[in-house]
Amino acid sequence: MAPPLWQSSGVPRGFAEVWHEELHSIAALARLRSRLRASLTGSSTVDHPEREHWSERMVLVVDELASNALRHGAAPAGATLSRSGDRWLIAVSDSAGATPPLPAVGRDPGSGGFGLYLVADLSQQHGWCPDGNRKVLWAVVVDDGS
Repeated sequence: MAPPLWQSSGVPRGFAEVWHEELHSIAALARLRSRLRASLTGSSTVDHPEREHWSERMVLVVDELASNALRHGAAPAGATLSRSGDRWLIAVSDSAGATPPLPAVGRDPGSGGFGLYLVADLSQQHGWCPDGNRKVLWAVVVDDGS
């Protein structure tokens, strides 16, 4: 039997925090994406799509985790970006600490709900853990220069 897609595992250590942002509504996601792009590439917009594949993967990972936290968890949510060399860690927390992440199973793909699978595919590592009354989902994405 295969292990669950999202195993309970503590947030990896050895990363230095770059910033943290509190998220109170879905409207905050646009600002989060802009801030992340600026942190990764120096610009809040996609200036060089041919060179920014890895950073856009990171933006997609952050957007999926943060939107899930706001839609399926409980606000406020928080997003923390950290770095160790060419490895970037995004940790997103919500106030639904007792509810583990549940990837969609047996659902029509047209109904959505496959963001956790996407995050798993785009990240080098991923997991989740309870943190008091909060839940933290995290993913590590490597800047491979593409």
